[in-house]
Amino acid sequence: MTIATMAASGFMDPMYWLGDGGLFASAVLPGILLIIFVETGLLFPLLPGDTLLFTGGFLASMTNPPVNVWILAPSAAAVAVLGDQCAYLIGRRVGPALFDKEDSRFFKRRYVTQSHAFFEKHGPKTIVLARFVPVVRTFTPVLAGVSYMRYPVFLGFDIVGGVAWGAGLTLVGYFLGSRVPFVHDHLEFVVLTIALVSGLPAIMSMVQTLVRRYHRRRDDPLHSSG
Repeated sequence: MTIATMAASGFMDPMYWLGDGGLFASAVLPGILLIIFVETGLLFPLLPGDTLLFTGGFLASMTNPPVNVWILAPSAAAVAVLGDQCAYLIGRRVGPALFDKEDSRFFKRRYVTQSHAFFEKHGPKTIVLARFVPVVRTFTPVLAGVSYMRYPVFLGFDIVGGVAWGAGLTLVGYFLGSRVPFVHDHLEFVVLTIALVSGLPAIMSMVQTLVRRYHRRRDDPLHSSG
């Protein structure tokens, strides 16, 4: 199954997992926690992290909710931090091999390269910022491990990021779902908007890369003469 096929089948749609008839419709809390851990700790970036947390909070705001938000929010934060610790350990133990790994169906070397560039540019605060950028959040803790970032520093920033992302997005979904009728009536639109906004940094990075390549090719004498 290709990435495009998974996306078309709703794989990246949080309601694919949590909605009526979804894989975790009857187990929302363990479903959300499992998906968060896989995305953050097991190097699998193709999961709806941001939108999943928001949707989980939204579902918690409903009458007879399938999950209690005051259990979900701290649990999501804790599992997000735990996942990053696992990824950091992977980076410390087997990280160098990632840079030599060939592209596969779910792993692309450019994911690691993009995350490394982000990490180099922003330093330790990347641990917090990366939480809100799909794909980057999956590989940043690995790169922190590869770079042998001091563990106390990594852990401190990671706790801040994990709470802001895991609990923060969950509570945003809960309060907006319970107090803003537009969100309640247009959940799919809101979820799509969140997905687009969270993906903007990656899109901008790709555009900048393409622009730089264009300028290099244009300024290359060999290319120009050809």
